[in-house]
Amino acid sequence: MSRLFNPTTVKLSSSLPIFPSSSFSSKSRLFFSSNFAALSSFSISKPLRSPPPPFIRRTMTDSAAAVDAGMDAVQRRLMFEDEYALFSVTKISCILVDENDHVVGHESKYNCHLMEKIESLNLLHRAFSVFLFNSKYELLLQQRSATKVTFPLVWTNTCCSHPLYRESELIDEDALGVRNAAQRKLLDELGIVAEDVPVDQFTPLGRILYKAPSDGKWGEHELDYLLFIVRDVKVNPNPDEVADIKYVNREQLKELLRKADAGEEGLKLSPWFRLVVDNFLFKWWDHLEKGTLKEVVDMKTIHKLT
Repeated sequence: MSRLFNPTTVKLSSSLPIFPSSSFSSKSRLFFSSNFAALSSFSISKPLRSPPPPFIRRTMTDSAAAVDAGMDAVQRRLMFEDEYALFSVTKISCILVDENDHVVGHESKYNCHLMEKIESLNLLHRAFSVFLFNSKYELLLQQRSATKVTFPLVWTNTCCSHPLYRESELIDEDALGVRNAAQRKLLDELGIVAEDVPVDQFTPLGRILYKAPSDGKWGEHELDYLLFIVRDVKVNPNPDEVADIKYVNREQLKELLRKADAGEEGLKLSPWFRLVVDNFLFKWWDHLEKGTLKEVVDMKTIHKLT
């Protein structure tokens, strides 16, 4: 068991060796360097475990390689190690839920995305999808990086990820745990600092349940919280997570949908994004511009979509 820090407020130190540098591309090292000021400003109100020493980091990395030799170094880090920045010495655990969104346990991020495990164990994990609009009500989209294990290089909503099995991201009241996780991942994926996306500015609109294979091995089975937020932000994408970004208005998004349907330019959309677009997005977008978004909030229903 690792030693706990005594102070109740901890700040990151620029001298702390969180990741082995070989795990990062030159672009991603630049990303983390340019965003370190934002990371170092975080204060965490509870004691944290001390960061794993180098021999533990090597052991965890070697273990990841043994589990799946088909992954490259970046994929292994994203799947197994990306929470070292928060001083976690445990595996990344997603929150397992039943179809009513009751927490039933936790499982590794790796297993939660293996179709074999999803089908044999019926693993369903909690997730979120952020839809970030600027003050002109344009929606920020991202193209997932080529290193993504599931759905590489597809276009999707602003940010899609998972709350983790930790106290701050398990809070059910007003979906606070999910909103905390969304703020964390907007920094991780897009370099958007926490001050630009306050937790109380996210509006949870609804939940969907879906299953989507990515290829013969990987896929998603998620109970997905849909979050809207309107903020003008500075974006600095992490190249290990994001290949490209763009803001679109409604007509530009419709043209993107047309190209995806026609197979033009090799353009593909993530399955969860397409489900939201086809069932909710344009109606919710109208209410957002009219200032009546609260009229369409429905956090009681879980929409089972295919």
